[in-house]
Amino acid sequence: MQVTLDKQYPVAAPPEAAWRVLSNVTELATCMPGAQITEMVDDTHYKGSVKVKVGPATAAFAGTIEVLGVDAATRTLRMLGKGADKAGSSASMELTARVVAADGGASTLLGKAEVVVAGKFAQFGGRMMNSVSDMILAQFADTFSQKAAALQAASAAEAASAPAPAPVVAPKELNALAILWALVRGLFSGIFGRK
Repeated sequence: MQVTLDKQYPVAAPPEAAWRVLSNVTELATCMPGAQITEMVDDTHYKGSVKVKVGPATAAFAGTIEVLGVDAATRTLRMLGKGADKAGSSASMELTARVVAADGGASTLLGKAEVVVAGKFAQFGGRMMNSVSDMILAQFADTFSQKAAALQAASAAEAASAPAPAPVVAPKELNALAILWALVRGLFSGIFGRK
């Protein structure tokens, strides 16, 4: 099953700070709940993992990331990620992400991704995949914005010669049970007209 995601998120930092997060693949991976880079193979190839918690059970996906292009002039990153779990489910995603200036000295993160899933996750259907993706990406964007704002604050403190350590921003653990509950609650809200 293939899903196309075309999203944009506000970032509470100027484009320069947001680009520093976006262009650093290792830092960028820490914005995704449960994700981490486990090995840098070379300048454009990485190995990583993502853990998803469903109640007391945890599913782990291992995969690779290939950086297809980095354009500092347009603040654009292109990459391809592929992964699989031990149960035979797999996913791949080709992503183009870009940072653009926004009003008030802030910025916007634009992203377009083609996601292909196979195995048990493909059974959920496109509508549910889009809903789950929206929730996961919202968590990602929130952490991304916090990291960019922390970088901006650290840069401003450094420029003012005031030593201020940048706060460590960690993403929340990805809890699929909470996501499923939110989807069910949203479904019933839509049926009964209340939230």
